Amino acid sequence: MTAGPRRLLQIGSFPAEVQSQLDAEFDCLRAEDLARDPSRAAGVRALVTRSNLEVPASLVERLPDLEIIATCGVGYDLIPLGLAAQRGIVVSNTPDVLNAAVAELCIGALLSLLRKLPQADRYVREGRWAGANFPLTASLAGKHVGIVGLGRIGKDIARRLELFGVALAYHGRSDQKLQWRFEADLAALARDVDILIVAAPGGRETARMIDARVLDALGPKGYLVNVARGSLVDQEALLAALERGAIAGAALDVFDNEPDIDARFFGLENVLLLPHIGSATVETRAAMAQLMLDNLRSYFRSGRALTPV
Repeated sequence: MTAGPRRLLQIGSFPAEVQSQLDAEFDCLRAEDLARDPSRAAGVRALVTRSNLEVPASLVERLPDLEIIATCGVGYDLIPLGLAAQRGIVVSNTPDVLNAAVAELCIGALLSLLRKLPQADRYVREGRWAGANFPLTASLAGKHVGIVGLGRIGKDIARRLELFGVALAYHGRSDQKLQWRFEADLAALARDVDILIVAAPGGRETARMIDARVLDALGPKGYLVNVARGSLVDQEALLAALERGAIAGAALDVFDNEPDIDARFFGLENVLLLPHIGSATVETRAAMAQLMLDNLRSYFRSGRALTPV
């Protein structure tokens, strides 16, 4: 950690209360400032971003004095970690504070998918209730649920799902010796369950892990829920499975090319589409921003971030 002015480069926008703290404590620059005057890249010691925004390696290479990249979010797959490690740049994220919100969203999306809540709402609004009762839907109780990625968020989802009387199993890098059954073969897990929930981190290791083989194993009575990253699912395979009824349905909070998602999703009644709102509660976003700020403050005070990746 070097001494000197605390110049910071900001990627993306933050709520006004967060921005006011950044402006008060740092000499804040944005990408357009560097475009106007590239010489200002010298002296940038910190970079702040959101986890859904890419930090290009080419940008990091232009910042010779960069010491810390602090992201507001749990994911860091859009940050060039290899380059950061080579340069000795600290990378921090905001884990734990968003676990509950994402788990809540996951279960809410799953219930909406199974019970067809958006369709039921539309049924009432369109005045169709007087003509006939809404068709019967599927129950969550008694279902077999598989979770792909049993990290912090995956465990929070599992604990909440237990209250619904489901049978749980999980797939991940290793058997964590927990109360839930571990399955090393992802396709085998998909074959055994009624519902497959994706909660694994993004990155090259997990890219397109939910492919046509896994979706075929899930089968025409199976449901997919993705609250992780769009990159984990082969989107073409998913669209094909939904269109031909190879799976019963999907609830998606994440996509490729957000927010410009594939328009073919819009014509499908067996998919619930959400605008990446897993952590989007007032309380959670405030806690995430606070932890991002605390990581910066801790680093410039002691040379250590509170939650380095």
